Amino acid sequence: MKYVILIHSNPQPWGHPTGDFIPEQQALPAEVRERLNGEFERLLTEMSENGELVHGEALADPSTSTLYRWGGGEPVATDGPYSETKEHLAGFFLIDVSGPERAQEIANAFSGPGETIELRPAMWPGGEEH
Repeated sequence: MKYVILIHSNPQPWGHPTGDFIPEQQALPAEVRERLNGEFERLLTEMSENGELVHGEALADPSTSTLYRWGGGEPVATDGPYSETKEHLAGFFLIDVSGPERAQEIANAFSGPGETIELRPAMWPGGEEH
């Protein structure tokens, strides 16, 4: 089953890895940050080696985005990001795992201070999970 892990964050300044720029993570003792980073790298290596990691990308600063909305019968482009939100999509990972339990285990390991992790099943155009 394929799932998308969406990482919502608000690092200031914007940068990757986002944890290096989030006050909640910067406040952690250095040894805790090193341990968390090491665990995350081990998980990515494991997922890559066993074929669960399909793809992942970090996203650029939300201020570089362009939003497209429908207005007046046609698409209207405006500079991003959404001004009313504090968190922005920082990156994503597409995973292909044996089932929801494994996807939940991975998403749980992705979570960290100052970030929100969203786990969502991927779907085919017809609406069935894949």
